[in-house]
Amino acid sequence: MIQTLLPRDPVARALTVSTMALATSNGVFYAVSVLYFTRVVGLSAGTVGLGLGIAGGAGVLGAFLAGRWSDRVGAHRVQVCGVAAQAVALAAYSFTADAVSFTLAAVVAVGARGVHSTARQALLARWFTGPERVEVRARLRVVMNVFIGLGTLAAAVALLLDTAAAYRTAMVATAVLLLAAVVPLLVLPRRVPELAERMLADASSTAGVQAASSGADVDDEAPARRPWRDRTYVASVALNAVVAMQFGVMTVGVPLWVATTDAPTAVVSALLVVNTVMVALLQVRASRGTHDVRGAGRAVRRGSVLLAAACVLYAVAGYGSLVAATALLVLAAAAHSLGEVLSEAGGWGMAFELADPRQAGAYQGLSQTGYALAGMAAPVVVTALPVRFGTPGWLALGAIFVVAGTGAAWVARRAADARPVDDVVPVAV
Repeated sequence: MIQTLLPRDPVARALTVSTMALATSNGVFYAVSVLYFTRVVGLSAGTVGLGLGIAGGAGVLGAFLAGRWSDRVGAHRVQVCGVAAQAVALAAYSFTADAVSFTLAAVVAVGARGVHSTARQALLARWFTGPERVEVRARLRVVMNVFIGLGTLAAAVALLLDTAAAYRTAMVATAVLLLAAVVPLLVLPRRVPELAERMLADASSTAGVQAASSGADVDDEAPARRPWRDRTYVASVALNAVVAMQFGVMTVGVPLWVATTDAPTAVVSALLVVNTVMVALLQVRASRGTHDVRGAGRAVRRGSVLLAAACVLYAVAGYGSLVAATALLVLAAAAHSLGEVLSEAGGWGMAFELADPRQAGAYQGLSQTGYALAGMAAPVVVTALPVRFGTPGWLALGAIFVVAGTGAAWVARRAADARPVDDVVPVAV
């Protein structure tokens, strides 16, 4: 935990401190934003949903374009701009008075979040190598989950007061926290002078350095690949994006499904706590070995099987009494969380290791675009299948996860066979 919160590497430490502030801001925002927009600003729930839907498209575009920008001007600069733009947009929420101003602010906020997400991935891909790269990403996810929880707890003050002034103060706090998240990123080049040079290094020398570090064979004479023309990478992104729709199960599907069972609705909070604790305890361990392409593919496949098992348990919970339904839901959340940490770790490993290191930003941009599209599709798929059709829908969703996870493992195995790897490290389960 000390290594997670206070990493020795200066770049990892800056990213960690920034993530703490950013995640706390997110936790406060998630807790109060809907009530702020509906009760204080006076927008209807439909208007808020439509505005956020439009903003989701901006997030996809931002995630894609940030990859190119990261390769051209440096991932650390793009990340600073992305976080700063989010802070400005959240501050603008305090002045929104109608649907148009709200939608404009949401477009900037979500688009900038996509930019920041891709730039962070590109920075990790450029600065770290081998197992360290996936491990740092896993530790950042732990920090994100823990501090989102802390932000949600802090937002309880505004929820208890339940006044317009309290909600406005909370929204201003989200912007201030994001501005604080900019500071460690802004001073990073001064503390690590070689960072800018590494980010903007010549493509061929960068490929040679990363190939030597990871043990992969890279032909310096071969032209750099375009990510959208790299069929292996595109297939990996598409299949991992399907598996990533599992986030919508926990945030959208489970709360709606619990309301149809005999379990008390308060169990939703307990399930989220189970998820947060298990991710915090197991995400770093689950990432071990996923720097190897084969290991990453196996992790995604195993994670997808666990997600399918969770879907079956969620479905069966609909037939139980209060005690039985509650117990089944907790077991489902545990299986879901295990599947989540494994599939996420495997997805990161494939996104890093299958990319052409000479265009790290562009490749990570495509990867984050896949996750952004999954985030947009997940609520629609979850409400269309398990929430609407019940048990058949849960079984269909579980089958989708297994097919996608198995496909990802096949793609990873084919890619590994195409390029020999010196060291193969088994995935820790």
